[in-house]
Amino acid sequence: MLFAYKATTKDNKTVNGTVEAVNRQALISTLNKQGLHPVLIEATKDKKKGGLFSKKKKVKLVDLVIFTRQLSTMISAGVPLARSLAALQDDADNPYMREVLNGVSKDVESGISLGDSLAKYPNVFSEVYVNMVRAGEEGGILDDILKRLATQVEQDASIRKKIKSAMMYPIAILTITVIAFFGVMLFIVPKLGGILLSLGGPNAKLPIYTVILLNSSRFCTQASIMHLTHIPLLDKIPNLILFLIMGFVAIFYTLRYIKTDKGKYQFHSLLLRTPIVKTVILKVAIARFSRTFASLMGAGVSVLEALDVTGAALGNKVIEQELKLAAIEVKNGKPLSEPISQSKHFPPIVAQMLMVGEETGQIDTVLVKIADFYEEEVSVLIDGLAAIIEPIMIIVLGAGVGLIAASVMGPIANLSKNIGNS
Repeated sequence: MLFAYKATTKDNKTVNGTVEAVNRQALISTLNKQGLHPVLIEATKDKKKGGLFSKKKKVKLVDLVIFTRQLSTMISAGVPLARSLAALQDDADNPYMREVLNGVSKDVESGISLGDSLAKYPNVFSEVYVNMVRAGEEGGILDDILKRLATQVEQDASIRKKIKSAMMYPIAILTITVIAFFGVMLFIVPKLGGILLSLGGPNAKLPIYTVILLNSSRFCTQASIMHLTHIPLLDKIPNLILFLIMGFVAIFYTLRYIKTDKGKYQFHSLLLRTPIVKTVILKVAIARFSRTFASLMGAGVSVLEALDVTGAALGNKVIEQELKLAAIEVKNGKPLSEPISQSKHFPPIVAQMLMVGEETGQIDTVLVKIADFYEEEVSVLIDGLAAIIEPIMIIVLGAGVGLIAASVMGPIANLSKNIGNS
């Protein structure tokens, strides 16, 4: 939702702007973190948004990496921040990125910090990104922080790309299989069933798998909504359509429930109990935790704040909850390695490496090594799964085709032979 706000700074200066936020309370919390006191907040409509099917504005990770590296280079060369943003705005290929940089540039020129300005665009700059920029500004090491951020965004983009590439083939095969199944059931099997009935008669003895196939086809094509609703006007509509509609409705409300805090937690908990999927999610989460936490610690962010920001960046509510509990333990005086060692999801090697980092004062260096290790593990695991899934999908598809062929052609051959003998 888009909000227009008026707020005052600590120096009693008035600041106006528009920003996207989940709700009014979330915006107030964001403004307070920026040191702003909201005076007026109003929900507004984005005039640039189209209808229901309008294209959603977004920035690709590649564009974000290029911007981050270029900004880091220009700041390292001594170019003023406002001038750097203006130059990058002109060079940006993505129209929305130019729009965002235009707003950020104006904010910086008016005296707002870079981190606070970036926080106005949560669909482009994540919470981790914004907090690291703020830490870099406070520590005077913004150029170094931006280099770390660029590396981190590149690693995340690489992992996402590998996962998407590995899933493309199975999804394509599954889609083709589903379409082919319904095509066979709706158009081919009914005709073949008619041939069987004409050859053997209504009392012909057919194999059980052939009977199941014919009944399934009959259910998809002949049963109508009238049997359930007794509405004559719907007599011609197949029962299959009813179940498709019910399926879409169920999926819609399931997705809505998953977006709630409780639903998201339960869904993530289910994923962490699913074989294979659990392994991929845990390795990705540990790699992301290690690299993000290392970057924040290297930027001088406190352990408690780093844990809070890192937990929100993992993408899994169950592991995020574990980090929140770990933060409570750290606040009570315990080292981070101790609650991590008692975690149900973090492997022992992470706690051991953290302990070494705490003893040597090089937590960020140690965690970067963990991140490199698990990112390589994710890469190998995804490549292995892709290599296994492809032949399995082909075998399943071939078995389905073979079963349909055997269910139809076998009885036809037997009935033809019986007719010939008689």
